[in-house]
Amino acid sequence: MAKPADFSPSPEPRILEESGEDGSARCMLVGTWNLQALARRIAELSARLQTHGMDPRAAWDLTGIERLDDAGAVLLWRAWGGRRPELLRLRPEHEAFFHHLAHAERPPLRRRGFSPWNAALALGRFSVLVADHVAGFLNLLGQVVIESFWLLGRPARIPWREISANVYRTGAQALGITAMVGFLIGITLSYLTARQLKIVGADIFIVDILGIGIIREIGPVLAAVLVAGRSGSAMTAQIGVMRVTQELDAMAVLGISRIQRLVLPRVLALALALPLLVLWTDFMGLLGGILAAEVQLDVGMQDFLLRLPDAVPVSNLWLGLSKGLVFGALIALVACHLGLRVKPNTESLGAGTTNSVVTSITLVILVDAAFAVAFSHVGFR
Repeated sequence: MAKPADFSPSPEPRILEESGEDGSARCMLVGTWNLQALARRIAELSARLQTHGMDPRAAWDLTGIERLDDAGAVLLWRAWGGRRPELLRLRPEHEAFFHHLAHAERPPLRRRGFSPWNAALALGRFSVLVADHVAGFLNLLGQVVIESFWLLGRPARIPWREISANVYRTGAQALGITAMVGFLIGITLSYLTARQLKIVGADIFIVDILGIGIIREIGPVLAAVLVAGRSGSAMTAQIGVMRVTQELDAMAVLGISRIQRLVLPRVLALALALPLLVLWTDFMGLLGGILAAEVQLDVGMQDFLLRLPDAVPVSNLWLGLSKGLVFGALIALVACHLGLRVKPNTESLGAGTTNSVVTSITLVILVDAAFAVAFSHVGFR
């Protein structure tokens, strides 16, 4: 019994070479040119193709190829130097392979060395990218404000459950890491300060330094940096995954507002949770500083706590909590902005998550510097 046609062995890929009257070469390709057939003879066939690939007078006849796939097309395309030969015959069904290769996007060439033109070009691209992100961020901020005012008149439409869940994830679950880091920072700051105060005999001023330093600056910034690295990246990843899995497109088709369901709950939750985390970080930082001061300077906990209200005006506490509110909203907006800009691929998702952390921490430091300049005369006796 004869074998069915589907199970007959495929003909091997072959190259038939002829010489024309003018000395030009004519290459006729026959057989099966797919990955399975080429695997055993890839080196041999590639070398023979390279021999005639750079000859502009060479004629190529591919009508004898019975089967062709992407592997065979790429092998031929590379042998031709990334261009289509002028003298080429092939079957209509094989035309699509070389059409896609001819219109494929080539990676940009890297120019080595420094030149003013390259520097200006890089600066211009960076400026355009920054302007685009700033415009997108302000657009998102405006949409959040508009949606917030719209929901104020419709309390039943406010996503209370999403807000509560995000408060738990960004606030309650971050208590451990903020407590540990704040406690250790307080010990470190107290030890370093105590050595200098011992020299001038101003031991009691450890209360002023730790109180103002932790409550006004270190507590808010430390909590914001930890939340940016922990919760901000998670927000970007969550929204980015929704982009990859086309959930955002499904929400748009169903008429569900992304601002109401994704952005607004995260912004409100982090703006509420971060001031509470600032208080918690301040407490743990002062606790660590008190314990270190008692060991280094013999300043007891009772003496420390009695002097603290006089050394640190309450306006420093309100300033630190205000920073926490602004930092929380800023981190959430940056995380959501970059999450919504993620493209539907894993590479963009990873880059967006990294950019979210870096951008959030940078903006936190910039805004903290602006607070320091604007309120330089507040909180000091």
